[in-house]
Amino acid sequence: MPNIGVPELLVILIVALIVFGPRKLPELGKSLGQGLREFRKSTSTVTDDLRRGLDTPAQDVPVAAIPAVQAVPTAEQPPRA
Repeated sequence: MPNIGVPELLVILIVALIVFGPRKLPELGKSLGQGLREFRKSTSTVTDDLRRGLDTPAQDVPVAAIPAVQAVPTAEQPPRA
């Protein structure tokens, strides 16, 4: 993927200025910044939760606390009474 240089950025800014106008461009920049800020905040929260979950040791669950799975009768076997 090619790098974006200064001339390319200027062309993008000029096209955005022509399309959106000088009044809407600051509002669009502000809303884009707020969206990026919220995205970073939510991803950092998720990564912090994952790190905390990986750092805490797993608790041992007694075997009696795990519910037993009952066998499901198949078509070949008649159901037991």
